[in-house]
Amino acid sequence: MSEISVPKALKTWFVIHFAADILFAVPLMFFPVAFLQMLGWEVVDPVAARIAAAALFGIGIESFLGRNAPVSTFKGMLRLKIIWSAAAILGFALSLLQGAQGRPVALWLVLLIFVAFNVLWVYWLRRIKRL
Repeated sequence: MSEISVPKALKTWFVIHFAADILFAVPLMFFPVAFLQMLGWEVVDPVAARIAAAALFGIGIESFLGRNAPVSTFKGMLRLKIIWSAAAILGFALSLLQGAQGRPVALWLVLLIFVAFNVLWVYWLRRIKRL
């Protein structure tokens, strides 16, 4: 018996997520200080920025490579994306509450991006669990 196919819209969101991750990962990896200072960070740890870039590369590239995988693979990837984005949301929120980096507007925007993706991934996980 063949497995149910993955909705095209979910595959499209995986490609969009790949692009978003790479868009942030490249400058974080190669120009962490300049990039984060441009976004309003007061102090930049290039090692921590590059670790974040590595996570973005890993999750983003796997989103692209796995976009044609079976539903069972998507379920695992969605759980990973939900855990990653929820942990990032918690970290950003705690940092903002503590006044980190002077609370730059860009940090609020990044937080909102992670919230939006988290909601999207929870929606899709619930939807494909019914398939």
